[in-house]
Amino acid sequence: MRQRILQAAALTLVLVLLDSRTQVAAQATLASEMPSTFTPRTDSFDFERREVMIPMRDGVKLHTVILVPRSAKRAPILMTRTPYSADVFTNHNHSGRLAAVLEGVDNPTDVIVQSGYIRVIQDVRGKYKSEGDYVMNRPMRGALNQTRVDHSTDTYDTIEWLVRNVPESNGKVGIIGTSYDGFLTLAAMVDPHPALKVVVPMNPMVDGWRGDDWFHYGALRQEMMLPYVYDQEATRANDQKWWSSFHDDYDLFMDGVSAGEIARRHGMDQLGFYVKLTQHPAYDAFWQQQAMDRLLAGHPLSVPVMLVDGLWDQEDIYGAIAVYRALKPLDTRNDKIFMVIGPWYHGQQIFDPNGAELGKLRFGTDTTRYFRLHVLRPFLDHYLKDGAPAEAVATVTAFETGVNRWQEMRGWPAGCTGSCSPKLTPVYLQSGHGLAFDVPAESGYEEYVSDPAKPVPFRARPIEPYGGPHWHDWLVDDQREASGRTDVLTFVSDVLATPLSVSGLPEVNLLASTSGTDGDFVVKVIDVYPAEYPQQPEMGGYQLPVSMDIFRGRYRESLEKAQSLQPNVPLTYHFGLPAVNHTFLPGHRIMVQIQSSWFPLYDRNPQTFVDNIFFAAAADYRKANIRVYYGGKNGSSVELPVVVTKGVGRSEKAAD
Repeated sequence: MRQRILQAAALTLVLVLLDSRTQVAAQATLASEMPSTFTPRTDSFDFERREVMIPMRDGVKLHTVILVPRSAKRAPILMTRTPYSADVFTNHNHSGRLAAVLEGVDNPTDVIVQSGYIRVIQDVRGKYKSEGDYVMNRPMRGALNQTRVDHSTDTYDTIEWLVRNVPESNGKVGIIGTSYDGFLTLAAMVDPHPALKVVVPMNPMVDGWRGDDWFHYGALRQEMMLPYVYDQEATRANDQKWWSSFHDDYDLFMDGVSAGEIARRHGMDQLGFYVKLTQHPAYDAFWQQQAMDRLLAGHPLSVPVMLVDGLWDQEDIYGAIAVYRALKPLDTRNDKIFMVIGPWYHGQQIFDPNGAELGKLRFGTDTTRYFRLHVLRPFLDHYLKDGAPAEAVATVTAFETGVNRWQEMRGWPAGCTGSCSPKLTPVYLQSGHGLAFDVPAESGYEEYVSDPAKPVPFRARPIEPYGGPHWHDWLVDDQREASGRTDVLTFVSDVLATPLSVSGLPEVNLLASTSGTDGDFVVKVIDVYPAEYPQQPEMGGYQLPVSMDIFRGRYRESLEKAQSLQPNVPLTYHFGLPAVNHTFLPGHRIMVQIQSSWFPLYDRNPQTFVDNIFFAAAADYRKANIRVYYGGKNGSSVELPVVVTKGVGRSEKAAD
């Protein structure tokens, strides 16, 4: 019996060993079938992909993807530098066609492919596959950056390498980019490489305090800024994502009390740029020395620039217009500074294939396609392609909302000399919640209670997070949601009998008092549609925002230093609103709304003066009684840039 057991055990051991050897042999066979490296066959592709690490002057190497059409011979290079991954930009689809690979964010594919450009995308230092350290909006060399390098030098060194090492190139380079990439595009102009022939900054980040991403006149854009900085700075590859335990962002930010507390809960005190934001809540040298419009105005103007602005840009509505205003006076021959103004959200002219609508607005034409094929493509071709025809592109190409047509102008708005005369014309708040261009004979005030415990939502709740599917169209939301609240003042004109065109930058003159020692003021200019609108019934009575912004009261006397307000004393608040290029049609009315919170897009003002609102405590947030005064020339008004047509010069074009 024992012998049989031993024989059985021995047989089992043999079988186990045989099975083990069989598995090892099978595994060895499988391993041998897999090459140590695999090279895809791409010779049937209509382009060649090259990945290189380009050395900068300090030795840091930047990851760069070069897509060269197979047909390229003396082709121009169109480059974008980005913190958002060169691989993502150049791998939108698994395809052998360049058009399909590029189809997606920030690639004007129809322009690139039809014009035969070599497409170059580069990761900025410190992001994704590039070496070096990442610094948000890295300042130019100087007081805030005492190193040898900045985005200008990195661009210069990259272009130098490209023109020497891409034999299919004609030696001409253009740079294009939107948002952060638009800021990087502007940076190339500080000390441009001789091969840089044209730049196209679209919706660029220019001044993060006055009106772009981080603040608007001192009010913190918390719902956007906190998640963005978290995603960008927590990791090199943006793989640590902002989290929330709430369905409605209104609840998330109310639960956190202050922006500083929300940030603390997310561990943002570890992120360098967030810490800088908390240290510089006022418009001090930190912001002034980084403002690209100021910086570029101090450099020679040598490269043609096409600035692209969106009238409903929910992220960077300030920058393009600010750069145009700063640089246009330097353009003495009127051949370097160009501008396009479209009816777009942030980057819609490139991101969205459907440029015929925005939210509930219908433009009757594909505005984005018109821009790309009839403005952008001939502009780039003229400066980049050998022997390209000098197809005329207007100095300013602007879409006039309301009447929905393209305009071609020699300048904007003051530059349209001889054809129109935009001037700031006050429209005054009147008694009985009226609004008129006549100086009100009657003086008085309207008032409301601003309660930080119940801030005015910036759109209908529940409010989706920053970057959600409807984030891009909140600037065209129907404002009836706000006008029905008791903490929002509404002033409306009589029905218009004739068209009223406005083109330029409105300005607010608000005479107001508060029972608190600090406070915010939101002012909106709105186009009110007729109660019945047969051509689009859902627009009946629609309150369409044309221009609106926020001002933090503590900066009334100085943007550089916060000061408390005198309680219950009427004070004047003067600030600008975003650009308009709009016609109020007959049958419509003009409305102005005024409120003291715009939540959670902007952080709540505690309405009690504290040193730093980032770290306001719950007890600091108190109700305030707000009075807005009207009457006489010094009463509250909004100055509108009314266009007086003189009948000559301005060209109006039907869109394609």
